[in-house]
Amino acid sequence: MRTLAAVASLAVLLAAPLAACGDAPPAPGDSAVPPAAEAPEPPPRVPAPTPPAGGEQGGAAGWHEVASSEDASRLGRLDQAWRMGRAEAEDRGFAAQVEALGPLVDPNAGQAGRLQPPPGDYRCRAVKLGSNGPGGPGYLEYPFFRCIIELTPGGDLVLTKTTGSQRTRGLLYPDSDRRLIYVGAQAWGADETGWPAYGQMPERDQIGVFERIGSQRWRLVLPWPKQDSKLEILELVR
Repeated sequence: MRTLAAVASLAVLLAAPLAACGDAPPAPGDSAVPPAAEAPEPPPRVPAPTPPAGGEQGGAAGWHEVASSEDASRLGRLDQAWRMGRAEAEDRGFAAQVEALGPLVDPNAGQAGRLQPPPGDYRCRAVKLGSNGPGGPGYLEYPFFRCIIELTPGGDLVLTKTTGSQRTRGLLYPDSDRRLIYVGAQAWGADETGWPAYGQMPERDQIGVFERIGSQRWRLVLPWPKQDSKLEILELVR
């Protein structure tokens, strides 16, 4: 895909591609994912799948080469997802909880530079704003689980959520000096030990914006996810 030298130069200017770590457990009433609650103590780490020949996601250098037109449209409506998701959560009586999250739920909190998180272990949790269907919860906040960032031999930066009933895996691609673009997919439930490839199961596909919001704090923002909410935020901290 990209050589490690190319990734190093990209990291100086922007950041290398990275994959997303899917977060917390399914919400009650979610028809796609069983509504069983997850324990805060994570189970043993699930081993990551072996990357396909040619690099993750076919070795593509840019997210436009990978993302479907439907997912690109979701990304284009990010501002609308922020407005509607946050407004719905507050209107449903969760204004205090939303306010307490501070920069995590500030659409303008993304900071320039040092976008690429170093490889290693992270704590990660999901916050979901608004509902993607009538009668759904307007706000969901989950405990911390485990995520990892890996730099593959081919130069792909991969983010994986290794614990929980909704586990995300994907890449982060350079986009601007304030954000990377995440393209990935989710594994569901305890019986799945790997992750589907992006595009293999469209109902599992994800796209979002990855931003740094502190010295050791990042967030993945997923607009119009296919389960639960209007906006999902995955917080990563070291």
